[in-house]
Amino acid sequence: MTDEFSVESVYAELLGRAPENKMEPRLAPLFRAMDVLGEPNKAFPIIHITGTNGKTSTARMIEAGLRAHGLSTGRYTSPHLSKVTERISIDGEPVPDATFVRIWDEIRPYLEIVDNELVADNQPRLTYFECLTILGFAVFADQPVDVAVIEVGLGGITDATNVGDGQVSVITPISLDHTDLLGETTEDIAYEKAGIIKAGGFLLSAAQPVDAAQVLLEKARDVDVPFRFEGVEFGVESRSVAVGGQVLTIQGLAGRYEDLLLPLHGAHQAENAAVAVAALEAFFGGGEKELDAEVLKEAFGTVTSPGRLEVVRTAPTVVVDAAHNPDGIRVTAEAIQEAFTFSKLVVVVGVLREKDAEEILKTLKESLGGLAEEFCFTQSNSARAVPAGELAELAVDLGFGEDNVHIAEKLDDAIEWAVERAESNDDLAGGVLVTGSITVVAEARILLGKASA
Repeated sequence: MTDEFSVESVYAELLGRAPENKMEPRLAPLFRAMDVLGEPNKAFPIIHITGTNGKTSTARMIEAGLRAHGLSTGRYTSPHLSKVTERISIDGEPVPDATFVRIWDEIRPYLEIVDNELVADNQPRLTYFECLTILGFAVFADQPVDVAVIEVGLGGITDATNVGDGQVSVITPISLDHTDLLGETTEDIAYEKAGIIKAGGFLLSAAQPVDAAQVLLEKARDVDVPFRFEGVEFGVESRSVAVGGQVLTIQGLAGRYEDLLLPLHGAHQAENAAVAVAALEAFFGGGEKELDAEVLKEAFGTVTSPGRLEVVRTAPTVVVDAAHNPDGIRVTAEAIQEAFTFSKLVVVVGVLREKDAEEILKTLKESLGGLAEEFCFTQSNSARAVPAGELAELAVDLGFGEDNVHIAEKLDDAIEWAVERAESNDDLAGGVLVTGSITVVAEARILLGKASA
């Protein structure tokens, strides 16, 4: 049996459990699993990240900074783009197949103990996400890593990752998403996210809506931890567009860092970078010790964020971006217009059922303006995908114009059509944006030859 097949068989086993969008709001089974496994959640310091948008990019920047300082890192993020092992990374690379399979085989009997106890108590057994989270902690403890950067799956208080206590708790921008589970306002959502702020830690937050910031501030005071907010104690001092990204000057908690080349596009990525710098300062010196500027430059120069404003083809340029809520769409549109000189943009869109498709499409139309006239509505292979025809009907109802709307149920047909339309521009400056759900972006990357992330 090959490692590849073994990873696939473990993945199939995981998929047989309650799926990712059925996360259980509970922590007791996770603490029980940690207990029977010898508390891998306490084996290494943790930088814990939650928020609505920007979590994975920020996690990758923090990880790059830690590695540039000579530390061995674990990074746990979700979802994956092409292979489940991407979620559990060691020193910047997906966990080796053999390690993934070995640790799963080692922990499986212990997970069965927890499953049996849950079933006896008339509760659902461990879910897909709970099992992957336990596996991530176990892999990092086995390595062992010097520090783990752990991204929350959903919310914070009862998220499976919250069995770990962050030495630094990082909150990226909060906006409305998963409102059915987390609450109807940014204040409600902030209560959930604030669950990762623990005694003995340090709160680092991006700029937030006033109601959300107040909740985070109160939680930090309740548990008596230092807190620092972007726009108050740190932030982006200046930024300019550069080839392949942008050059930043960041005012951190302890130092000012000039001429940082970040190979990612958009103001939002600059803000993520400022949060990452402050998180590194908090981790290494409680926010009072300046980082080595050259080490930071080296770290940022290596940062990638697959599926986030990623160019996957040229002539014509095809950009993929997993913007799956209105705020994500808005910052994508701003970044596209700033970083690229398209004379025309053809947009391929697919959305999942649990997302606010109407607001996503409205924001797409408003924020791209006259740059995007033609839209192709499609769907990924996910069972949760909104049918392409249904999305197109909604778009027409929202005023997109029937002549500007195309339907392609298969993503490969959608991309082929969009590329042809972009190439029809005589000035050769047409481009394609594939956006919406992470599943559409993941499949597009594979179709366009980006097999790994």
